[in-house]
Amino acid sequence: MKKISILMLLLFSTVFIYAQSLDDINDMMDKKNYAGAKTAIDKYLAEGNNNTKADGWYFKGRIYNSLSYEKTIAESDLYDLKNAAFEAFKKYQQLDPKDVRMKLENYGSYLDLYFSLYDLGANLFNNKNYAGAYNAFKKALEIEEFIIGKKYTFTQVTLNNLDTALVLNTAIAATQAKKEDEAIPYYKKLVDANVVGQGYQEVYEYLVEYFDKKAAAAAFNEMLVKGRKNYPSDNYWNEIELSSLSKKGDQAALFAKYDEILSKEPGNFIIAYNYSVELYKKVNDKDVKQPDDNVLKDKLTTVLKIAIASDTAIDATVLMANHFYNMASDYLNAISLLKGTKPEDVKKKNELKALSTKKMDECITYADLAVKYFEPKTKLKPIQSANYKIVLSYLSEIYNLKGDKKKADEYDKRLAALK
Repeated sequence: MKKISILMLLLFSTVFIYAQSLDDINDMMDKKNYAGAKTAIDKYLAEGNNNTKADGWYFKGRIYNSLSYEKTIAESDLYDLKNAAFEAFKKYQQLDPKDVRMKLENYGSYLDLYFSLYDLGANLFNNKNYAGAYNAFKKALEIEEFIIGKKYTFTQVTLNNLDTALVLNTAIAATQAKKEDEAIPYYKKLVDANVVGQGYQEVYEYLVEYFDKKAAAAAFNEMLVKGRKNYPSDNYWNEIELSSLSKKGDQAALFAKYDEILSKEPGNFIIAYNYSVELYKKVNDKDVKQPDDNVLKDKLTTVLKIAIASDTAIDATVLMANHFYNMASDYLNAISLLKGTKPEDVKKKNELKALSTKKMDECITYADLAVKYFEPKTKLKPIQSANYKIVLSYLSEIYNLKGDKKKADEYDKRLAALK
């Protein structure tokens, strides 16, 4: 009879216990006792050096994932179970160079985790659990990228290198969960891939606004270029760029940008009108002496004419009437300040009076156009009603100054009828 060393007996005993232990756990799984199997596999992996043995980790992955489908499991625990399953499967592959068990199932466990986490994210999002949805979508994306990186393929589905819907869902969930900085890389992944189509323009806009808020000039300009390239017909890009310059307070750069855009898009009413408003505010800022006052006024006149040419309403026309009325008033004020009676003083007064009369006549032209626009309308918005009253008062005052009382009374009656 051969002698068997104590060491060999211990070895045989260990192998037997290991095999028997996993067999018992496997029986629990066959009986769908996943909760019991989870307790058993956790205990098994905690004993001795079992955590260095590949099969235990594979069993853990299968058990945790199977348990996640039990109706008794709280939704809040699903993510942890699936995440633990994913980590266990990866651990198994690290410990088994031949990857026997995963190959036998054609890596289906990874695909199952991907789909189930995607579904979990959607359910959590619909339930307004945005932080949970973000974690689930993010993990689904991680598993998908893992599968693609490993070049695993499946007959039932083909995974794309860029799952645009999942990336967008991840970004939106992060945003809703108030994790804006974490959302940015996902949004940027879509933009960097030049993803376009319905629903994706908002991604470009979101990034432009984010980088503008962060004062990240290089990133802001990069997103602006991409947005314009992929959605060239939208005026948003001009508006956000101009808004950004306006917030910086560099008026020269702002006006230069308006000029640049108008030279490319002369029929762009919004740009021309907004530029007019900016110029109008500067021209009429009496707290700041404008060294180039006349140049600015001429510029405002030019830009307003561009705006009027493409105005489908009357806003630019009303602003032009305001502009000429103010200029006429400025000339009249300048006359009142000249107290001298010398020939040069009289000459200067006459020049100013001629200029004032000219601007009054130009104001009449545009005020009349506004009146013709407002008069037939039976219902005016509050701002329209206010503008109608303003242009009527201009016409009344100008005709009084011209000595045409009949005309002045006509506009006074129209004005009184509106009050």
